[in-house]
Amino acid sequence: MHTPPRPPGAERTDGSAIRIGALVPLTRPGWVEAGRHLLAGLELAVGEVNGAGGIAGRPLELVVRDTAADPRRASAAVDELAGLGVAALAGEYHSVVARAAAARADALGLPFLCSSAVLDALTEQPTQWVARLSPPQSRGWQVYADFLLGAGHSRIAVAAQPSVYWASGIRILRDHLTPRGGTVIELDAGGLTPAALSDELVDHRATALLLLVGHPEPAVPIVRSVRRDQRLAGIMIGAPAGQPEFTEWATLLGAEGAAIPFLRYRPEHLGPLGTRVETALREHLAEAPSFVAFEGYDTITVLTDLLRTHGTDRVRTAESWQRVDVAGTRGRIRFSRVPGINVWQWTAPPIQVVDRDPTHPDRFRLL
Repeated sequence: MHTPPRPPGAERTDGSAIRIGALVPLTRPGWVEAGRHLLAGLELAVGEVNGAGGIAGRPLELVVRDTAADPRRASAAVDELAGLGVAALAGEYHSVVARAAAARADALGLPFLCSSAVLDALTEQPTQWVARLSPPQSRGWQVYADFLLGAGHSRIAVAAQPSVYWASGIRILRDHLTPRGGTVIELDAGGLTPAALSDELVDHRATALLLLVGHPEPAVPIVRSVRRDQRLAGIMIGAPAGQPEFTEWATLLGAEGAAIPFLRYRPEHLGPLGTRVETALREHLAEAPSFVAFEGYDTITVLTDLLRTHGTDRVRTAESWQRVDVAGTRGRIRFSRVPGINVWQWTAPPIQVVDRDPTHPDRFRLL
């Protein structure tokens, strides 16, 4: 029997589930491993909320939709989930997909807490409906640019694929590096074979190559080609978007995938909550959890706090981002308005530059 959706924002007190829509990339060309970790964090937190009695006696229910890294599919999922009466949206990893979801959530008046997408322009206009846990790309990639300069790199090549996200990253790097004596050299990862890309790196005398490309293709073949080219023995490979974070990277590349610095959004030391959640996530995933899994857990932590304090009315939720003050796995979570960012933003997410240790590729080094 089909139950018609209740009006948006309507309160229920009959013990029925409070539904949260979850947008996650679970199939290719989405970054499936990131999606799996994000979903693990979301599910773990929902299970703990329900194990503790739910919200005012009502269980949380996660309604998951696979975005497959497709903005149109994500927009359609937001429409569907809004019609199903979800109290809020959570999730998404891919920035271009999250941007499409945020636009629909804003248009429909549906609160959306974005877990992992960093693109600064998540919405075109200021909105009360959307908040974000991950740091804006400009902040994280400026940290990465400072790391490159500190490591002595001024001739930096970027192997990039066409994307709003990658183009934004190149602009941030160039704006930050050029006034400090750095040069950013753009190489077309779609038009060049890995071997031809290696030739370009030699010709341009680049000392660093940044992978602004998808994983595993073409990132993995590019790494193999560069690592095996004797002319490029001294070049540093970097991956600011975090491709080496995931186990699949180490499985495919082994030692060749080590010593490739990337951005990771977690503190150097986890507190008691983070340590407990890390243990539970490791058991759930049967591998070390990435920072993306923590982002998923923290997303539900924030939404649970809002729903417990302000009820399930969508308008009240959207009006309450600035009142959030909760302990997350990676620090205290509060939201504010940040200049140049149109959504409510976690003000102090941790940012690290790390790589896989060449002597133990399953371990990370803080750089």
